[in-house]
Amino acid sequence: MSAEVSERVTIGAQPAEVYAAVSDVRRMASWSSECFATWVWSRRAGKPAFVGFNRRGALVWFTTCRVVVAEPGEEFAFDVTTFGMPVSRWSYRLTPVPEGTELTEHWADRRTRGAHVLGRIFTGRVAGNRTEANREGIRTTLARLKRELDPA
Repeated sequence: MSAEVSERVTIGAQPAEVYAAVSDVRRMASWSSECFATWVWSRRAGKPAFVGFNRRGALVWFTTCRVVVAEPGEEFAFDVTTFGMPVSRWSYRLTPVPEGTELTEHWADRRTRGAHVLGRIFTGRVAGNRTEANREGIRTTLARLKRELDPA
């Protein structure tokens, strides 16, 4: 029952600038529609581990995240778990284009049955429609990133 969602946007900024933004997980809350805070608890080898605090309506939950790809100017990705169970992988892929950078945000569902049950408890009905909820969230995130980083 795995699913994936990708959306992309062109940002009028160089890949290094876009990478610096998306790889600074402390800034995630300023773009995300669900994440309202992060706490970085490890910076080992340039691949931080952090906790993401999320909200959807009145429901609040947290996830543990570990950076798995950190290639400046190219890709930044992290795996998400809850109570030790896999949830997802989020990635940001950067491609230089004449207008600046094409940024692709990608989500891959990795939930097991246990994570589905916890998702229902913590996120309510959205757990059953996570693909569409994340597509909407990705579009919001990319629009906010573009607004902040695009000088035009």
